[in-house]
Amino acid sequence: MVVRRPPGRRAQILAVAADRFHRSGYHQVSMTEVAAGVGITAPALYRHFRGKPELLDRAVRLGLDALADGLRTARTTAELGAALAAVAVGHRPLGTLVQRDARLLPPARRAELRRELRTDVALMTAVLRAERPELARADAELLCWSALSGCAGLSYLSVAPQPRRAEALLRELVAAVLAVSLDGTAAGPEAAPVSRPRPQARREELLAAAVRLFHQRGFDNVSTDQLGAAVGISGPSVYRHFDSKADLLAASLVRSRERLWHQVDGAIATAAGPRAALAAGLGAYVDFALRNGDYLGAMLSETERLAPPDRRIAVDFRRDFLRTWVGLLRQVRPEEDALAARIRVHALFSLVNDGVRNRPHSARPDLGDCLRRLGRAVLGVPE
Repeated sequence: MVVRRPPGRRAQILAVAADRFHRSGYHQVSMTEVAAGVGITAPALYRHFRGKPELLDRAVRLGLDALADGLRTARTTAELGAALAAVAVGHRPLGTLVQRDARLLPPARRAELRRELRTDVALMTAVLRAERPELARADAELLCWSALSGCAGLSYLSVAPQPRRAEALLRELVAAVLAVSLDGTAAGPEAAPVSRPRPQARREELLAAAVRLFHQRGFDNVSTDQLGAAVGISGPSVYRHFDSKADLLAASLVRSRERLWHQVDGAIATAAGPRAALAAGLGAYVDFALRNGDYLGAMLSETERLAPPDRRIAVDFRRDFLRTWVGLLRQVRPEEDALAARIRVHALFSLVNDGVRNRPHSARPDLGDCLRRLGRAVLGVPE
């Protein structure tokens, strides 16, 4: 007897896998869990996909194919916004899969994904420059990358929003981003030279190296020997400062969170009134991101590698940090409810976090000013 597989089974598997990876992180999800979510056994799942890497690859590919299809037919910036919004809502896990998990794919596949995204941005840039011919290509590309990142922020919303409402707001955000003027942007101050740590500051040196290496290579791909070599000591000497690599990851993320909170909360607390506080907080967050892109990347990609107690602390911090911004934005825009404010704030974080790590635009000397203008656009608080 021939057993027929239900139609659309592969699509169903990919939808469940994308949702599980999105919610829990790639490393925390097993094939057995995906199979249970579909209602089949793990051996049955392996008849469709060889393993988790293929599941991740196919889930990302499915979302990016939908994005490319939507952008290919867009002829106006309004149609670009509609296409981006539809994919962001219809493939909500895509943002986290691309920004957090896609780096776990083989190098050749990562390079292919990057080329696909560049092709998408080239399509968007052509449409944008047709409507705004005064824009330099580099400026138009930055606006398009920012629109893409802002929509990806919907992926980090804890609860799926009502689709029609979310699409309408995202279309509004895309329109605001693509309308931003980058004329007269000012170059930021040059970063101060990094002084060589004193011997007694070896622990601090390790914390900084850990954030950098974990972000660039991933927690599992960094050895204690590599961590030690980064600060001029042997691998075993790392254990004089930290009990384990996991403890070093936790401590490095804690130190960076403390600096982020100190910088942003300090700026907000000293401002006169909600609007000034929001502007000051935005400026502080952009300044922090420009100097700490490795932390923002490691926070996004490596939080799931923490031990459960440390992971809860990290998640609680992000929740509290988000709540601070949402509360402040609603004071400035009282006509919007908490959901709309959360969508805007997530768009801001995604736009800035991508912006400081997305070459070649991350090398722009005026990037800080550009990101502040783009941030005000997605928050809906133009100057």
